Parts: sequence; structure tokens; C-alpha cells
Amino acid sequence: MRNSEAANTVPPATGTGNGTATKTAAVIYNPVKVELDVLRTVLAREELASGWGESVWIATSEDDPGQGAASKATAANVSMVIVAGGDGTVRAVAEGLQQSPIPVAILPSGTGNLLARNLKLTLDDPETSIRIAFSGKDRSVDLGLIDIEREDDTTSNHAFLVMAGLGLDAKMIANTDDDLKKRAGWLAYAKALSITLRDKDELRCQYSLDGGSARPLRAHTIIVGNCGSLPLKIVLLPDASVDDGEFEVVVMRPKGFVGWVQIFVKVLWENGVLNRTKAGRSLMTKQVSALRYVKATELKVELTRPAKIELDGDGFGTAKGFTARIIPGGLTVRVPTDAETQGV
Repeated sequence: MRNSEAANTVPPATGTGNGTATKTAAVIYNPVKVELDVLRTVLAREELASGWGESVWIATSEDDPGQGAASKATAANVSMVIVAGGDGTVRAVAEGLQQSPIPVAILPSGTGNLLARNLKLTLDDPETSIRIAFSGKDRSVDLGLIDIEREDDTTSNHAFLVMAGLGLDAKMIANTDDDLKKRAGWLAYAKALSITLRDKDELRCQYSLDGGSARPLRAHTIIVGNCGSLPLKIVLLPDASVDDGEFEVVVMRPKGFVGWVQIFVKVLWENGVLNRTKAGRSLMTKQVSALRYVKATELKVELTRPAKIELDGDGFGTAKGFTARIIPGGLTVRVPTDAETQGV
């Protein structure tokens, strides 16, 4: 396993006009998700305390969820990009900055905040998040790239940081009421899940791992993940690591009620509780028939019938196939120092 926590790496600082170089940040924010006045006040205080120049502010929009904003930040020659938004904004900015040396600091402002949770970043505390942006350290994390084949034979190319999925998760997202999500947050998915679990449709496909031979597969759900912790302490992918240079792939194939019981026991009890301790891990079942795990650096799937697909918790339409591959260390993220992690 490779664990990469790189030394701080930033592009050349901008000039102030008096011969003194000053670092600057770009703040890419989702205006729907953040309280802008509060954010500006806290950021200005931290800029001053850290000796940084005034930040560049770039709002996202429906037409540009973050990729274009990332390009603007790069063109401004900033030393850091601060992303204030949900998983969709973080994913889009990462897509625009892929394999760039500019570090990304995350101010979690969404419902799931999946990458932030997996990196154990502070949630719901903008002051702490902004302080870590300026005082933390850089960590290289893996980036997923995916080519999605559409029904009209076109291909769209995207990045993802957490997971991509066909089946249960994609249908659940499609069934989620956006208004309820705004009011109830993550709990809105519970209603959507109850609807989705009644869907009996199977995925039928050919798949291949790491360029190997294609094999047939019938499954309810296929998920390829870079990290595997979800809200409510649910651990879907127990061996997924954000910086090991590999995906973890899970295939769900429940057969009736017993199959779903196997899945829920494995995910909620074994992955979420027993896996926390050495003694608990000794009690875990290696595999169950309804749930299979495998590690890979590339997954190719060709469906016999198009299905909905999701990336990092957002619906991405319908796919008739995809190829996902991992870019080791494809993104640099600001995380707390060891002292900050310990609360010092």
C-alpha cells in the first residue's frame, strides 16, 4: 500500500508590486450552499493572520459547477484553491484541477460531504476548516477518471473522488426529492431507498478488470470506489483507501429477502462495527454470496441495457457502459497537521 503525504507544493506566488511575493488563494464557492458574508469575514481574518494576500472569489453556476472556475483559478496563478460547496462542487473542481500541483482545501457545505468524511476533515465548522486551509499540510489522494458511454454512442469524460455506481445508489439518487433533501439533508435518501429497494431490475453486463478478459455478470448494483465511508457511520467499501492507487469494486447480487439481510449485516454490522477492532475483524465473514469485493486499477463495464449512473452522489444520466481508471496521487488536498488532528 502507498500512503503519500507530500510536502507542501505550490506554484510561484504572485507579486504585490513592491518586490514582495505574496501567496493568494482562490475561493470557489457554490452560492446556494454557503453563507457568503460569514465566509468572507472568517477568510479575511485568516488571510491577515497567515500573511496571505486577498483571495480571488469565483462563484459556480448551473452552467459551470466548478470545472471552469478551476481553470480561472489556475490562470490567476493562485497558491491554493478553497472549495466551499457540496460533493458535486468538490468533484467538478477536482476534474478541472486533475494532476495540478495546486492544493485544494475543502470547506464542507453539502449534504453528504463524502470526501471530507473519508479524509476525517472537520464538518459544519467553517472557522476550523479555513484555519486548516492555511495552516495544514498537503496530502496526495487518488483521482478516478471515467469515460461514460451514452445511448447515442457518444462518450462523456469525468473525474470522481469517492465512487461511481450503477444500480441501487444511482436509482436512489434519481428517486430522491430535492426539496426534501434541502429540508432533511441525508435523511431524504431514506425515503428514496425504500422506493428503490422495490425495484427488481437486474444489471446484465460484460465486465473486465485491469484490461483482462471480459466476463458475464448479472447483478443488482455495481460500485467502484476510491473511498468507502458514508454518513451514519456506514462503511460500504471497507478496504478502499483514498491513496493506495487502487479502486475497491463491490457487486451486490441479493436473491430475495435473505440476500438483502446478508448485505445489511455485512455493511452495517461487520464493516461498520466489527471492522473497527482486531478482535472484531477475526469474527467477520470473508465473503457472502450476495456481496462480492475486489480490488483493481481499472474497471470496464458493457451493459446489455442502459442504466442510470451516479458519480460522488450526483446523478449523471444513463449509461450503456463505462471505463473507470485510477490516477494515483491525481489531486493534492489540504488536511490537518498531526498536531491539529490531536487537537493541539
